[in-house]
Amino acid sequence: MPGRAILTTPDAISPLVLSPGLPKSREGDPAFAEPWQAEAFAMTVQLHEKGVFSWSEWAEVLSQELYGPGRRADASDYYDCWVAALSRLVTELSITSRADLDQLTQRWQEAAEATPHGAPIRLENAPGR
Repeated sequence: MPGRAILTTPDAISPLVLSPGLPKSREGDPAFAEPWQAEAFAMTVQLHEKGVFSWSEWAEVLSQELYGPGRRADASDYYDCWVAALSRLVTELSITSRADLDQLTQRWQEAAEATPHGAPIRLENAPGR
């Protein structure tokens, strides 16, 4: 889309995500249960800050995911909804295609399976790449 900035590399992810440990809430609990949740949050904020979508666009899509059929009443799938909303929004805005997003997801899964425990997961670790 004309006029929309696109985040293109993992290097653009917030330094908060890349720092050791997860940020803490006021109560001292981790703000995110898993690092991937912090990364999804940071990507969403950066895409918004770059003008890719408005916060009201984001809130609408996230709300649809959170209250969609099959979602957990206890909100234990909150960040799954978050990722689904972000994936949906970037495909609806033609930033990427669903097929490209699915292919990249598959490559990350393959890389994760091929990466030794404790080592960073990198796309180049995917077999056949």
